[in-house]
Amino acid sequence: MWRMVPRRSWTEITIDLVEATLTPVHKTRIMYKSNLNFDRFNKYFYDLLRKGFIEEIEDSNGGLVYKATKRGKTLLEVLRKAQEFASSP
Repeated sequence: MWRMVPRRSWTEITIDLVEATLTPVHKTRIMYKSNLNFDRFNKYFYDLLRKGFIEEIEDSNGGLVYKATKRGKTLLEVLRKAQEFASSP
């Protein structure tokens, strides 16, 4: 029997994306780690990039990788605390 899985919230998706970039990583890996399709990934990813939560850097091979900024790590902490606060009795 097929069950409908509830959609993740903006908070949950943002946490997944920023967690995936705690170490420098390629975009494809971020998309897989955050379990998003291409369109949804691009919507969220480029918003976080534009707002300075994720930065684009060049790796040792000259390719582009992405990493959470200090601001992104702060956002991650705040969102985790908010989730914890919202789920406590």
